[in-house]
Amino acid sequence: MPNLKDLKNRISSVQSTRKITSAMKMVAASKLRRAQEQAEASGPYAERMGRMLSSLAANVQDSGNGPKLMTGTGADKVHLLVVISSDRGLCGAFNGSIVREAKRQIVRLQGEGKTVKLLTVGRKGRDQLRREFASLIVESYEDVGRRRLGFSDADMVATKVLAMFDAGEFDVCSVIFNKFKSAISQIVTVQQLIPFAVATEAAEAAGADAKAMYEFEPDEEQILAELLPRNLSIQIYRALLESAASEQGARMTAMDNATRNAGDMINKLTITYNRTRQAYITKELIEIISGAEAL
Repeated sequence: MPNLKDLKNRISSVQSTRKITSAMKMVAASKLRRAQEQAEASGPYAERMGRMLSSLAANVQDSGNGPKLMTGTGADKVHLLVVISSDRGLCGAFNGSIVREAKRQIVRLQGEGKTVKLLTVGRKGRDQLRREFASLIVESYEDVGRRRLGFSDADMVATKVLAMFDAGEFDVCSVIFNKFKSAISQIVTVQQLIPFAVATEAAEAAGADAKAMYEFEPDEEQILAELLPRNLSIQIYRALLESAASEQGARMTAMDNATRNAGDMINKLTITYNRTRQAYITKELIEIISGAEAL
């Protein structure tokens, strides 16, 4: 029969855990609201920038000229994967889904005979990938946007990526992140950053507008050379914002589930405690009655 003191201590412990998870849920909900607003605010600008650059790039592709960020190195041997995860845990399957997708991409690329390099943003993703692919990690960043995520954080990562590309250290760069859909749903997304991928709809729109003649000052190549590095920072910034909102959504959901589970456990333990206490009382009464009858 369980000890009453042990049951009471366990109930008290679970109650304390429930208070912590409930508080973390409320904090995550508050942070989610701000992160979601930032992600939603950055979306239209990033999408419009991508469409505009795709339209310009579709015109330049026909001439065979263009910046290196658009045309690439002409090879497809070395791939750089920018993996965006979180610095903290207790957010459900948020980091696990990112790491699984990163591992899947690594195995696929290596199976095709490609060389893979990793640039990690976030402590959790780095620590998990380092167990199997430590030799592939060329750079890692922690505490990005710890107080408040800003464009300078994305620009720091983009500057490193551009420096590596200019040095000829990779041919293709892609970013892996969680795209925010709702508090209970995040979509693992793989987006190619370098070379710049021309959107199909933008290319079709450029072909449909071929009858309309546009004059650019300066020309398309110079505009692309100026805007493509900025677009890289913008797309990384958007990925960071989406990841931040997804992290808080996943944490809020995980803490809500933990709070509910703690409540269920407390109810079960309380029932067990009451039954055990009743059994002790019944046993003592039986012993008293038996002693009285013996006299």
